[in-house]
Parts: sequence; C-alpha cells; structure tokens
Amino acid sequence: MEKQRRINVTQSSMPSFEEYVEEIRSLWETRWLTNMGAKHKELEEKLCKYLQVPHISLMVNGHMALEMALQAFNLSGEVITTPFTFASTTHAIVRNGLVPVFCDIRDDDYTIDVSKIESLISERTSAIVPVHVYGNMCDVEAIDRIAEKYNIKVVYDAAHTFGVTYKGKGAASFGDASMLSFHATKVFHTIEGGAVCFKDEDLEKPLYYLKNFGIQGPEVIKDVGANAKMSEFQAAMGLCNLRHIAEEIEKRRHVAEAYQENLDGLKGIVVWKEQAEVEANYAYFPIRVVPENFGCTRDDVFDRLAEIGVNTRKYFYPLTNAFDCYMDIGSPADTPVAYRVSKEILCLPIYADLDLEAVRRICNCIRECQRIG
Repeated sequence: MEKQRRINVTQSSMPSFEEYVEEIRSLWETRWLTNMGAKHKELEEKLCKYLQVPHISLMVNGHMALEMALQAFNLSGEVITTPFTFASTTHAIVRNGLVPVFCDIRDDDYTIDVSKIESLISERTSAIVPVHVYGNMCDVEAIDRIAEKYNIKVVYDAAHTFGVTYKGKGAASFGDASMLSFHATKVFHTIEGGAVCFKDEDLEKPLYYLKNFGIQGPEVIKDVGANAKMSEFQAAMGLCNLRHIAEEIEKRRHVAEAYQENLDGLKGIVVWKEQAEVEANYAYFPIRVVPENFGCTRDDVFDRLAEIGVNTRKYFYPLTNAFDCYMDIGSPADTPVAYRVSKEILCLPIYADLDLEAVRRICNCIRECQRIG
C-alpha cells in the first residue's frame, strides 16, 4: 500500500480562530486570567446543565481533579480499582497515601468486573475507583449496591465519558463523585483541564480550597492543598468547544460506523460495539487482535499501520500493575483478563475530521495483515 499523509490516532477539535479570539477579548479588559474568574464560573454553570450533574468543580487537568476528589473525601487504607487504565488513575490513588487493590475487568466492555469486587473488600477498604473505558460505562447499579452494603465511597474515573448518558442520565452523575478529563485529545477539551462532578454540596468548599493551596482565608490554611485551578484561557476554549459538541460527536459517530462496516466479520478482530441503553460519545475506537484467530499479533498490526503512516495506540498497555513503581503492590497475573486484553487491544485513529477514505485505508491494511500472517 502506498504511503500517504500521516494519520495520528487523534486530532484536537478547535473552534475557529475568530471565535476563540472573541471569547478571550474581555480578558484584556479585566486582566483577570485565573483564580476562578468570570469564564470559569460561566463554564461551570453550562457544564452542570449539559452533563446533568448537580455540582462541578473545574480543575487544571483531569489528574489533579481525581487527586483532589480523593483527598476531599479524606480516605484512608485501600481503594479497589482496575489496572486497565491510564497511569494517572493509579498514581492519583497512591499520591493520596492510599493502597490500590487491583480488580480484574470484563472481557466484553473492559470495565471493572463487579462480580470480583466483594472478594477484594477488607476492613481497610474505603472506596472503589472504577474506570469507564473508551466511553463504555461500568455496571453502576451493581457498584452502587456494593458501596451501600459496605458503606464505602465510589469515585469514578470518567475521563472517557464526556457527553455519554446511561438510561438518560449523565455519566458523571453516578457515584459519590466522577472525574472528567478535558485534555486536548478528548471529545471535549479546554486545552488542558478537568473537573470533579459530585452530589453532596458539602464537598464544594473542600474542593475549592484544595485546588487553591488549601487557602480558606487571607491568613488561614487548614489543609495541604495544591495549585489545581483552571485558567480563564482554558475556560474560554471550553465555552467555545461546548457550543459545537453535538456536531463533533455526530462526526465521530460517522467515523465509528465506517470502522464497524469495514471490520465487522473479520475473523480474529473484535470490534468495539455500543452498549445497550448508553448514548455514546465515540471517544475511542478500540479493536482487539486475537492472534490465534487472526494469524498475527496486535504488535504486527501496530507496526504495519505505522509503516503506511498511521499512528495507533496500545491503550492500555502495559497494565498499571505491571509498572516498575507498583511491583510491590500487584502483578498482571492477578488480573488475567486485563492482562490478555492489554496484549490484544489497539485504538485506531478517530476524530471529527478524519476522512472516511482514510478509515477504509486503515481497514484494508488490517485485512492485508491477516493475509500476510
């Protein structure tokens, strides 16, 4: 296949230059560039409505949002989570002085296997940090029942689920809190950014203080906080992008459908499917390359696509319980399903402006890999 223009695994959606300039124009008048200014407050209000959540606290990025959420609940001991996630999830837990206990995942949607959670709960367990993966929703009802039974908190890593709904409810409305990422590569972004969505209004002030160094007054600092504030320039980008989010998701849907049409039925390739009762955001398009059925490995497909100028991502590989820094905490052998999936998963390029002819080229290359073996 002839090598053509390089295709990245993602590409940031952006408003027109003129729209963004108009949005930030007032900042040259107010000179209020950070510290929860007018843009920040406006974006919080609009996101609450769009995401169907009662409360939201904007942060400088998704990682700090998760760190601050865990700290605000004053947790201790162990936290049950999944190793099939980005490094940030596990790091946020450990940086709060908590011990991650790794639970395996489901084979079909790659979310935490709720049937295995209770066996991991101990007297030291204070919370569950499940991860919605690729826009796939965890079994939120089962997790709620477990959390209520054992009186533990649920803080979702919902970085992949902006705009997703389940049974008509916003994905970030479940659990005691949910973290969202607004990184430049996400469906919705504020260049860098994130948020904590939460139910209990009593969490509002602690989050506000923690993201501003723990400052509660000119001469009062009671808690060890961080600098996790979102700037006005970030919030302005968010306000612009929120205006176009429906159109962006619709464009991504067409790309996902093109992949499904071109790859469905290909032996040895497990294609991403939408979940029942979930309105998807098409944030990612993962496939699994099952070597014994396909004839070659995920890494073979990864390398062949790279040769023709297509960047894909082994997302998530390796598992976080395979990281050197967590060797004393867990092992991939403890989570065999996640370990197998991590060696087979490959995220294909998907973004709003990806040309459908490029999708066909990618799929043809994958088919060629099978023939070559």
